Amino acid sequence: MSTEHDPDMELDCTAVLADVWLMLDGECDDSTRERLQHHMDHCAPCIEAYGIEEKIKSMLHRKCGGDRAPDSLRERLTVEIRGVTFRSGDLPADPGRA
Repeated sequence: MSTEHDPDMELDCTAVLADVWLMLDGECDDSTRERLQHHMDHCAPCIEAYGIEEKIKSMLHRKCGGDRAPDSLRERLTVEIRGVTFRSGDLPADPGRA
């Protein structure tokens, strides 16, 4: 075993596992992915937890992968999100509504 200091092994397992979904979804940069992967390659509890999360993601994709929210729900959520993002006075006027 090397006595060389390895900063990747100093990663807190809780932090690694919090980022597992980002890694599974391909939403982290290459540097972060490599750092997380290096940690998991040397940490049995993290690689086991990663495997469980990967199976959950795969199952969700199989069971819900083809489902799409109805357009009415998507529109309602868009309006709700805009309402949170902007104060009501900041919303642009909708020329389609009178």
